[in-house]
Amino acid sequence: MKRSYHVVNVSSPGAAETIRNFCQSNGQLLLPLVDLITEARLAVDEVIDRAGRALIETILSLSAEQVAGPKSPGKVRGDIRWHGRQAGRVRLQDRQLNVQRPRLRRKEAGEVAVPAYEALRQSGQTGSEMFEALLKGVSTRNYQDVIPQMADSVGISRSAVSREAAEAGAQQLEELLGRRWEEMEILVIYLDGMQFGSHHVISAVGVDVHGHKHVLGIQLGATENAAAVKDLLVHLREHGLKTEKRYLFVIDGAKALRAAIEEVFGAEQLVQRCRSHKLRNVVERLPKDDQMLVHQVRSLMRAAWRLPKAEDGLARMKKLAEMIERDHREAAASLREGIEESFTINRADVPPSLHRCLATTNVIESPQSGVRKKTGNVSRWRDGGMVMRWVAGAFLLTEKNFRKIMGYRDLWALAGILGRQNSATSSHTERVA
Repeated sequence: MKRSYHVVNVSSPGAAETIRNFCQSNGQLLLPLVDLITEARLAVDEVIDRAGRALIETILSLSAEQVAGPKSPGKVRGDIRWHGRQAGRVRLQDRQLNVQRPRLRRKEAGEVAVPAYEALRQSGQTGSEMFEALLKGVSTRNYQDVIPQMADSVGISRSAVSREAAEAGAQQLEELLGRRWEEMEILVIYLDGMQFGSHHVISAVGVDVHGHKHVLGIQLGATENAAAVKDLLVHLREHGLKTEKRYLFVIDGAKALRAAIEEVFGAEQLVQRCRSHKLRNVVERLPKDDQMLVHQVRSLMRAAWRLPKAEDGLARMKKLAEMIERDHREAAASLREGIEESFTINRADVPPSLHRCLATTNVIESPQSGVRKKTGNVSRWRDGGMVMRWVAGAFLLTEKNFRKIMGYRDLWALAGILGRQNSATSSHTERVA
């Protein structure tokens, strides 16, 4: 037998009353929210965003019921009695929301407070909730979309929303830049840049011995800016990444990145050039109308990288460069530039199961894509400070969905290659177990 159900459109006539009646008839489901709001003062914005004003008024009724018991029309029950409803307001930082609240009276002593209503009148800050909503795609000009339409609600000014978002963003930037890494066994560090208007941001994402990804830091500046890259790496060093340890750095090929790594962390570090960037740079210098040549070059480069021995792959690449040099000198020069570092993981005998994640900067480009999506509604970047606040908040929000990298079970082998014997042993033990 099919179960009957009824779909209610929130914009249809009488929807609020239908929702209210349903919530009251299923009140037990909402009792945990009553306690949560009463005791923890849950931010009223979050409640509104999730269920709307009808749910708030239902919670107020349930809270009153906990004090006075169920309504019993025509019957006198207990010392505290229901006394109708009254217009009330729950306070947000920059507006007040009108609601209908239940009234309770004691037979001799007068009014009795409804705990949930008193808690909602003293709601906390809305900045973090609003800032997260903005990152999820709501511009300050359309902030009404964050909160369900309420005709009798006093609106928040756009400047107030922007101010709250800036304050919340500054806190998240401070949180991100204040992270420490002494207790974290980081093996791989990805470095890449993004552009926001006329501003550039360099970001670093690390992978620990268990395969978890972490946003290590961000810095204003382009990857071609040696000073900016150095500042980011110095920040990582000062926040716990020990320079006496060896890491695998995965970069897009910018010379400033390579030079800064050697200056701050030393010449013994392993540096892997992103193969996707290399492939793209070579193909872009080939004639677009000669698709057969483009396909052939792609296939030969990928086949060379798949060879287990770096020397064999390099030999294949050099032959390919000689083959295309006659008619396409720029493409051949791009192929030869830094090609040795595209074979770093082959030369170090890193397990093939890790090549897909360690051979390119895809691991950092994926969260960067999330950052761009979450900041896509910003039409004008006023200054570098604004860029850093938004990028930090978007990174932290994106980080919540991070997963382990592919092949993480073999990271114990990379740990051994980098000289992290203790980490390699413990990680391999967990893998076997």
